[in-house]
Amino acid sequence: MKHIAVIGGGTMGNGIAHTFAQKGYQVSLIDIKQEFVDKAVQTIEANLDRQVKKGTIDEATKNKTLFNIKTYIDLEKGVFDADLVVEAASENVDIKLEIFRNLDKFCPEHTILGSNTSSISITKIASVTNRPHKVIGMHFMNPVPIMKLVEVIKGYSTSEETTKQIFNLSIDLEKIPVEVNDYPGFVANRILMPMINEAIYSLYEGVAGVNEIDTVMKLGMAHPMGPLQLADFIGLDVCLSIMNVLYDGFKNSKYAPCPLLVNMVQAGRRGIKSGEGFYMYSEGNKILIVADRFKNNN
Repeated sequence: MKHIAVIGGGTMGNGIAHTFAQKGYQVSLIDIKQEFVDKAVQTIEANLDRQVKKGTIDEATKNKTLFNIKTYIDLEKGVFDADLVVEAASENVDIKLEIFRNLDKFCPEHTILGSNTSSISITKIASVTNRPHKVIGMHFMNPVPIMKLVEVIKGYSTSEETTKQIFNLSIDLEKIPVEVNDYPGFVANRILMPMINEAIYSLYEGVAGVNEIDTVMKLGMAHPMGPLQLADFIGLDVCLSIMNVLYDGFKNSKYAPCPLLVNMVQAGRRGIKSGEGFYMYSEGNKILIVADRFKNNN
């Protein structure tokens, strides 16, 4: 594979584009507005500057990485000769299905269609294409340039050849691929999201405050980040979407999203991306204080 198309310039999309480009692949980064792709490239450049400052790459590698990325706001032009597409759009099933319908029309026959979805069925996504054997999940972890894991999710019809190609590609990216089956939440989020949801319930029910809950999990369970801070980092809207997928998929009340999570998302408190979630953030995503509404609990 030489040409990789990445759909979505958000946190995951720009991280995926960064990772492929740094390994020498030609990357088409696609989003629906020029301002979105421009912001994505700015983010990639800032992250590369941090790598240079830390000494993990040199200036020449930074420049080559940026040179390997071209941006598009026209899906058809961005994917017309892609060997692999990695979709990293919003975690919304209707949006993803429409994207894959179009990818099936616009991409060459040999193109593998991958999704970075963290919870939505690969089998369902593949069902809207005429190439279900070439549709696969490629779930990267955030931040993509640093985290080693790639969950490789086979849909019902995904071929062994497609799976093998994605495994080999992941290894070439210096990632560790792990094959999982196509069930709601796969492995990572089937385990992680109920834990985060339970942490939110603990706050909602007054068991402890934001700092206390996160401190218990960091010091007692050796987690690098507390679950409420992690929820802010992931995006509370994304957490809610994944919990809804789990709840719809398993029809079990233990997966029902906490009412506090629902209310926060409806109020526009989505975590780092909105500047406020369980914590309040500066423009550089640094925690300033516990969000005002939770101060009395701390």
